[in-house]
Amino acid sequence: MSSSKPPLLENATRDLARFASAIQYSDLSKEVVERIKLSVLDHIGCALYGATLPWTQKVAALAMAEGAKPVASLYGMGKKTSVSLAALVNGTSGHAFELDDIHKESIVHIGSLAPPVALGFAEAAGGMSGRDVITGMVAGYEIGARVGNAATMGLFFRGFHPQGTSGVFAASATAARMLNLNAEQFQHALGMSGSQAGGLMAAQEGAMVKRLHSGRAAQSGVYSALLAKDGFTGIPDVLEAAYGGYLAVYSDTPNAARLTDGLGKVWETLNVGYKPHASVTSIHTALDGLAEIMRENNLKAGDIAKLETGLSPMTHVHCAWEYKAQGVTAAQMNLYYGLAVTAIDGMAFTEQYKESRLRDPAIFDFISRVSAYVDPEIEKMGPPFRHAARVKVTAKDGKVIEKFLHHRRGSPENPLKPEDIEYKFRHVVSGCVSKANIDKAVKLVAGLEKMENTNELTALMAAPVSTA
Repeated sequence: MSSSKPPLLENATRDLARFASAIQYSDLSKEVVERIKLSVLDHIGCALYGATLPWTQKVAALAMAEGAKPVASLYGMGKKTSVSLAALVNGTSGHAFELDDIHKESIVHIGSLAPPVALGFAEAAGGMSGRDVITGMVAGYEIGARVGNAATMGLFFRGFHPQGTSGVFAASATAARMLNLNAEQFQHALGMSGSQAGGLMAAQEGAMVKRLHSGRAAQSGVYSALLAKDGFTGIPDVLEAAYGGYLAVYSDTPNAARLTDGLGKVWETLNVGYKPHASVTSIHTALDGLAEIMRENNLKAGDIAKLETGLSPMTHVHCAWEYKAQGVTAAQMNLYYGLAVTAIDGMAFTEQYKESRLRDPAIFDFISRVSAYVDPEIEKMGPPFRHAARVKVTAKDGKVIEKFLHHRRGSPENPLKPEDIEYKFRHVVSGCVSKANIDKAVKLVAGLEKMENTNELTALMAAPVSTA
């Protein structure tokens, strides 16, 4: 059956494998290197904070019970296990609190996939140069983003979580590059990834398993590359196969051309953005708009009679569902909760998503004044503006204030500055890492490309964090 249908894009998997297996540090612009370093610092902060959380600790307990050969560290836990199990735990911790970076078009948080895989292989090898680690991560960012781009939002609308589906390709590409697989082996590593892709979006409404999607994708990427190195074969046309291929199965509107558009000239790594809020990215623009209106008009939560939010169809489906205090995950994915804590506290960061806040009567009171709808203007603007938001506040004195924001703060179009990423890092880990180690981490990552050996950075990340 598969041979009777033409491929979606002939030789796409092969071409991506040839490209990624051949990437050298010298191919990377200074801009790409600097972006990867920002992602590494952001990842370390997300993962060390994530290591303090109960869902990550449960996954870590499972991994340690396996008794694997201790060659790769679990971040923030002072323990070691195999590269694959470390990727499982560290990938989970990176995605544990909705703080990790995101590539908008692909909807993949590659910062919870490429860094833990690259650093795990480097540690298991006795240490590798910072340049080798950067190169491995770029391979993951480029391939993972392109697969997600080609899957389009059609994958999401079918109910699949991009982190666990398209994300596995980011992990396998990183692993394959860290192992220096040749183009054929690399192709087979990618060919195994599609068969291991998984993750359902229903997990967003209260389930811990959403965090695990990232860890399992990272682990599957490691397995794919290790098996390919040993001669195990995958689906050679896994991405483009018209029957049973990744794009054909997971998306009802695939755009296979996005797999290789501008390959080697357009670096998708540069289209990664960062999160100033500890919530799903899709609602950030609405949170920004509300915060701006309140600040500019000196409003408090009690001054607002009505709040209306116009959204893209995807954001509306993704986030504008009734808030019922199902758990931390659900709160972080919910538009109404995010707007409420922004109005009440002036922010939506780690403290706002503590379990103790989820049933706060003041939050439910504010939510009763909030409504959301699909904005026709935003819908017409298409996928590049899926994070756009129209925020309209009606104050109790009758004043009406409206803002229309095209891009969220932290997106590539409206980027955070490097000092903002550092501020976020310091803020996220301030309660679980010593000031001395925070300063040391910032310094080490800033010089990552100059490191002859990454062991010092890995040791710092492995040091036990405070969970009090």
